[in-house]
Amino acid sequence: MTKPILLTGASGALGRMLAREMAAQGVALRLTDIAPFPDAVPEGASFTKADLNDGVTILRLAEGCRAILHFGGVSVEQPFEDVLGPNLRGLHHIYEAARREGARVVFASSNHSIGFHRQGETLDLDCQFRPDGFYGLSKAYGELMGRLYWDKHGVENANLRIGSCLPAPVDARMLSTWLSYPDLLRLVMACTDAPRLGHAVIWGASANPGSWWARDHRERIGWAPQDNAEDFRATIEKKIHPSEVARRHQGGAFCVIDYSRPTPPPVDAFSLD
Repeated sequence: MTKPILLTGASGALGRMLAREMAAQGVALRLTDIAPFPDAVPEGASFTKADLNDGVTILRLAEGCRAILHFGGVSVEQPFEDVLGPNLRGLHHIYEAARREGARVVFASSNHSIGFHRQGETLDLDCQFRPDGFYGLSKAYGELMGRLYWDKHGVENANLRIGSCLPAPVDARMLSTWLSYPDLLRLVMACTDAPRLGHAVIWGASANPGSWWARDHRERIGWAPQDNAEDFRATIEKKIHPSEVARRHQGGAFCVIDYSRPTPPPVDAFSLD
């Protein structure tokens, strides 16, 4: 019998979609979230309400699992103290559970770990982290946690730098960042089923010609996105954020939150900017 997969953040928009679609493909799932599961629990799945800060419960939920899909935690920009517990301490609990069980981790990282890179700049997997807030900073921490647990303990992990994962793109920025639900599903399934993973970084975006993101480890898992934001161009290309800070940086509106520089610096003001 195939071992089950643990999915955290199961009550969120992406978690609910993954739970529904993966269960429909016959994947045995253990679902967990701090919030109640809002839908009927899919056939072949179970749900446990749990806090990522509760390491004992996370260890128990992961027993016998072959993979942990970590989509839990704070998913938007919040004050540091709100991010600290679920996104940092909680992630440590996930990796300790994976180490004990010999499980693979698929981590929902984010484009906000590199959000202060300029729009139009093409980034590879080894680009510098430039988080656009405490949420993005926690995702950079999460990727480094994966690096540590692979190097030190051999825990395989995929770090999915998810762009804008919605049913359809809603503004001009998403011509570059959109990831469709079907492409995310195919990406997660490829990560769980790949014979070899190691420590992998994969840009979570559909096949958008305007993408800012290039080289990554997708060849390890045989994943190629199939959807394309260009199909929506006519309805979204004029929907541009009013802030120059948002328009300039890949993180968009997240870069504006608590931004306190008096004016955005010129693009070439400093070599380190």
